Amino acid sequence: MPFQSHDEIRYFQFEQLGRGLTHAIFTRRGGVSPEPWAELNLGSTVGDDLERVRENRRLALETLERDPASVYDVWQVHGVEVAIAEAPRAPDAPHLQADAILTDKPGLTLMMRFADCVPILLHDTVHKVVGIAHAGWMGTVRGTVRFAVEAMQKRYHSNPADIRAAIGPSIGPDHYEVGPDVAIQVQQAFGSDAASLLSVSSDHIKLDLWAANRLLLEQAGVRHIEVAGLCTACHTEDWYSHRAEKGRTGRFGIIIALV
Repeated sequence: MPFQSHDEIRYFQFEQLGRGLTHAIFTRRGGVSPEPWAELNLGSTVGDDLERVRENRRLALETLERDPASVYDVWQVHGVEVAIAEAPRAPDAPHLQADAILTDKPGLTLMMRFADCVPILLHDTVHKVVGIAHAGWMGTVRGTVRFAVEAMQKRYHSNPADIRAAIGPSIGPDHYEVGPDVAIQVQQAFGSDAASLLSVSSDHIKLDLWAANRLLLEQAGVRHIEVAGLCTACHTEDWYSHRAEKGRTGRFGIIIALV
């Protein structure tokens, strides 16, 4: 089953990412944070107490028997920079600004945080590389996940045909309304494919981030793609949603590591 539970912590796992790794997309259940961040908030910049966030992080990592000292994370800025993780980020070290992280080091635990944007997990099953990419509308039109795949090819000699990708819980196409300015950028980025990604009516425009990022992966040569199909705005009992909760919410965490 995709959903797993450990004590009060509930998390989602993909079924086709391949062997030799561990990963989890943590729901908001099972942490120590009060409303509006209840419960397992892993975001330290959303108004929650830092000590509660640290305890939530410890609880989440303990669920998969990962050492908090093994974590490498970044400051996500809706860009296309790809961080190559060679060692954990020291607690007193500044975060690198990046929206994708890759590693081939089994001792490292990659972590990112989300609340509507699209998480994409990557696993090169031949060269033993894992990664996470973060893409909202801006990262999607800029092609963040494409840059991540290209970095896997350049750094680790990955063949896209060997990469398994998984698109995680994020705001779904029925809830993600965008303005005309965003629609124009989607059209510029995707050309004739934009029509299949935008739902246009007389009073709104909606963007399918799942389909857009799947298309980017396919264009990059990735053929093994799994989509969770879970909308964060529909299911705030499990996920934080910046849009559905009008910005007063937390961030759910995702980890991936080679074992």
